Amino acid sequence: MKLIRVGEPGRERPGVLLGDGTRVDVSSCVPDFDEAFFGGDGLATLARWLPGNASSAPRLGARDRLGPPLRRPSKIVCIGLNFRDHAAETGAAIPAEPVIFFKSTTALVGPNDPLVTPRNSTKVDWEVELAVVIGKTARYVPEAQAYDHVAGYALHNDYSERSFQLERGGQWVKGKSADTFAPLGPYLATRDEVPDPQRLGMWLKVNGEYRQRSSTGNMIFAVPVLVSYLSQFMTLLPGDVISTGTPAGVGLGMKPEPVYLKPGDVVELGIEGLGESRQEIVPPI
Repeated sequence: MKLIRVGEPGRERPGVLLGDGTRVDVSSCVPDFDEAFFGGDGLATLARWLPGNASSAPRLGARDRLGPPLRRPSKIVCIGLNFRDHAAETGAAIPAEPVIFFKSTTALVGPNDPLVTPRNSTKVDWEVELAVVIGKTARYVPEAQAYDHVAGYALHNDYSERSFQLERGGQWVKGKSADTFAPLGPYLATRDEVPDPQRLGMWLKVNGEYRQRSSTGNMIFAVPVLVSYLSQFMTLLPGDVISTGTPAGVGLGMKPEPVYLKPGDVVELGIEGLGESRQEIVPPI
């Protein structure tokens, strides 16, 4: 299934995107795609309900705003330097273990919402990433059982304000957590829709020009490694998001000088099987 949420911010309704592009309202079956949904019997209940009810269920507007495909999770855990070429372009050593940082859940927005430039920022950067959504509470999970704890996958743009991240001291979270810095979607593809998350093409354009073109196959630490590894240090709750890192081609790594986003720029990105998204960069509020 492809799970979507449609409507104005804070008023989204849960839906399913059918193969023909129809958006089916499933709010009569499940109230929302949140921790209770993923941690309970939500996915199985919806899968049973859909075949007999999709044809008669209300439709969601084809042009209405897409929100993030899940309600705000307990945490967004990000993995840094998880592509060898990205580590090289930033001058960083290949990590021996996954590099972990957090992104505030208040950064979460819909896939095509504008990117609002933070006040006093000068170096807003882009990062196309595969997001993994947890489907079952994970504590001390062996790698061999990691996929059992995955609900599905989504496209994520892990926006960064590099001056906040790298020049203001402390941890990276300051440069990652501004409002609108986590556009997710257009949909959450359940695990059965993505047989191998390590064989997905990924790309990103800025103003129509490719900046990133790669594959999830180039990740240093694969999805089951990351789920297992993180579960050794924290409990992963249903609906939690793991953003698995970005390939080379970010603005910070461009030569001869870094290039950053400015109001009026347009960023487009996609991952094979997970759809595409688009964000226009707008001035600070």
